[in-house]
Amino acid sequence: MRSLQDALYNWLTIKVVCDARPEDSAAKETKDLFEKVLSEDHGVADIEVNKEDPMYFVSYTIKGEQKKQRYPIELIDIMLNQINENPERYENFPIEEEK
Repeated sequence: MRSLQDALYNWLTIKVVCDARPEDSAAKETKDLFEKVLSEDHGVADIEVNKEDPMYFVSYTIKGEQKKQRYPIELIDIMLNQINENPERYENFPIEEEK
């Protein structure tokens, strides 16, 4: 993922889903992937999220410098809203332990 802003947007969108659906293994795997992209590809550390209507504010550090992005709540919550409106389309399939 080339753009830091896109990676943060995707990470935040799936983080919101993970927070609302902690049993959703696919969402957790996707969130972990984006965290790896943010860390390894963009050098992002110490991510914090604050929700203040009408925005999500994402604070993070790159090379010791504090940075901040903002995203409209309506835009970020779209995926969670879709899942909640059509739960049958987003069934959770837990990861099975290997024997």
